Amino acid sequence: MAYMDDLEEISRVVQLYIDGANGDVAKLEEAFHPNAWMFGHVGPMETNFPIQDFFKFIADTPGLAGPAYRARVTSIDVIGDAATATLAEEDYMGCDFTDYFALARIDGSWKIVNKTYAHTGGEPPSSE
Repeated sequence: MAYMDDLEEISRVVQLYIDGANGDVAKLEEAFHPNAWMFGHVGPMETNFPIQDFFKFIADTPGLAGPAYRARVTSIDVIGDAATATLAEEDYMGCDFTDYFALARIDGSWKIVNKTYAHTGGEPPSSE
């Protein structure tokens, strides 16, 4: 029973990321540990910064998800108080991504402590 509860709670936390990534920073803050870190690339742009910088980016540029944005959890692995979740995203900023989340149960609650992602398709928006 506890394993199934963990899977449901981890799915809920990742859904907070999905729901928040288009501009709802409060949902992102609920999903992530405040000291989480983010790594990845979108075209030539490298991401290697604290999650607080991602929150600011989202707050400053809401509505990044495209009109056909879709996301689906493709796997969750849990052992004790540690977990990973993989998320496939389509049409976020015109691009597709695979996100790898590391999660930890902290004070009884699951939190994303790291997001590492791969840009898997589409052209990143122009910075001009």
